[in-house]
Amino acid sequence: MHDIVEFLHRHPPFDELDEEALERLAETVEVEYFPAGTTIFRQGEKPREHARIVRRGTVELIDRGRVLDVLTEGELFGHPSMLSGLPTGFEARAGEDALCYRLPAEEVVPLLTRPTGLRFVARSLLSRPKPGREPAPEGLDPTRQPVARLARQQPVVCEPSHSVRDVARRMAQEGASSALIRVPEGRFGIFTDRDLRVRVVADGTPVDAPVSEAMTFPAFTVGPERLAADVLLEMLDRGIRHVPVVSSRGEVLGMLDDAGLLASEARTPFALRRAIENASDAAELRRAASRLQPTIASLRDAEVAPAQIAAIISVVVDALTRRLIELVTGELGAPPSPLTWLALGSLGRREGVPSSDVDSALVWEGDDGDEDQSRYMRELGRRVAGELAAAGFAADTHGASAAQSSFAHSSEAWRAAIRDAAERQQGEEGLIFISLLLDARAVYATGDAGDVLEELRTAGRRRAVQRLMLRLALKYRPPTGFRRLRDHPRDLVVEHSGEHRGQLDIKRGGLLPIVDIARFAGLAAGADTTSTAERLGAAAEAGVLDPEDARILGEAHDLFWHLRIENQAEQLRRGAEPDDYVDPGALNPLSRRYLRDAFHAVRRVQRGLSNELRFR
Repeated sequence: MHDIVEFLHRHPPFDELDEEALERLAETVEVEYFPAGTTIFRQGEKPREHARIVRRGTVELIDRGRVLDVLTEGELFGHPSMLSGLPTGFEARAGEDALCYRLPAEEVVPLLTRPTGLRFVARSLLSRPKPGREPAPEGLDPTRQPVARLARQQPVVCEPSHSVRDVARRMAQEGASSALIRVPEGRFGIFTDRDLRVRVVADGTPVDAPVSEAMTFPAFTVGPERLAADVLLEMLDRGIRHVPVVSSRGEVLGMLDDAGLLASEARTPFALRRAIENASDAAELRRAASRLQPTIASLRDAEVAPAQIAAIISVVVDALTRRLIELVTGELGAPPSPLTWLALGSLGRREGVPSSDVDSALVWEGDDGDEDQSRYMRELGRRVAGELAAAGFAADTHGASAAQSSFAHSSEAWRAAIRDAAERQQGEEGLIFISLLLDARAVYATGDAGDVLEELRTAGRRRAVQRLMLRLALKYRPPTGFRRLRDHPRDLVVEHSGEHRGQLDIKRGGLLPIVDIARFAGLAAGADTTSTAERLGAAAEAGVLDPEDARILGEAHDLFWHLRIENQAEQLRRGAEPDDYVDPGALNPLSRRYLRDAFHAVRRVQRGLSNELRFR
């Protein structure tokens, strides 16, 4: 263990720890060996629960087959995914024989969220190449955005004659950690929490003295056109945590802080997730959750990719669900047996949007014959689902919710229900029941729902279940009529009747057919993943889908998803309830053409699958 302590002590961020802390950390280290060429984790895998540091050898960071960086002794990896709760941005592969130390999240996260840790993470992320994505990287990476887009917090602004006491009181009232002091000739000073601790508490500046005696002057300010990444590095170099954004006319546009910029770099509402995890009651959770919709609109403003926004929505709903379970079990008492909460449907696939229902299921160890146990678990499901709805995340209107007895069972009852559904295949309900469960993902677990999920995988290998999912893949068809626009006759497929006549249902007509095709094809390929994109890739690799068809479906899925998120983000900005109906007249000609071509591609694949259905 002494060798591990000595090694960690030589490399940041561990070089800031004292001997005792290093020894505690070293006790948690697991030593791993990876022969050259071994994949340590793949790109897009679930969030990491560990970070690793290279002890000997090299580790390559790979983006879609392209080596972007080579890590050597003392370099940490896996921590961005661990901190953000998002899937891995790179593949990690041993470039040559590599010895690594694996460190658990519960030990590393507190270290990396301290000021010195934040500086280390910022430097490591900003100096590392970015994964290639479409559209252009500057649209996806918030730290490559002008700071004017990120400086949304309006600072407290005071006069230099105001007393330290009054300025500190205003900061407390507005929940601010700094105040901007306007001085003559359009210049500024700044007074921060650190100034309060050092210059007032430690050095003895009187609280009734003018704040000009305790402020830092001049304040370092930046113009609105500066890139966030450059500003963050300059903040680190200067050792400051707050930077006002000021226009050329001296107008204060907002305040930046290092933690906010670092959260942008991780591309997740880190503070929002923290607020959820730290909430002491349901009311605090509702207040925290109310920040998600404005966050989604802001992410679209920054041109963050739809898949990334969907992942963020899933991260937030997962965190909200886990905290609610903790709060409710705290009130009801300890659960009588181990349990698992499953996310189903779009949130199970990590493909949620603002309008997504919260499909869920509850599994507990034992059998439904224990009435006290069943009563406790169903009350838990009812209360958690009810609080999720109160926070803006309503349950499925068709009953796919842990609040309903049909989706809250013991593991034994779940296995029986899955076998029964697979064997009897009763109409529409059987289709929906199996499809929801095939997208299941564990969100909270004190036990093991593995046997239930294995029952699903076993059922999925049956020819009858694959035929059932093939039927579902043909259920939703892209609309077939054409709307005649004045300048673009025969231009776009739309709805013909009903409340939304003349509008395009982007979910039913676009996304659902692809999601259902991918679910069937993934099953037939033996893939365990729930992601639509990964299912299409696995199906192409296994020969279940033609690789070109899989590629086209993936591109169509991205297009439909982009339009859906764009539409709902705009609805949120207007204060409207988000839905899936797009006005085709609002789309530019190029988007309409791509949309029409995508519909045709989906229909073509469905026609091929219709032929296959005859032989199954």
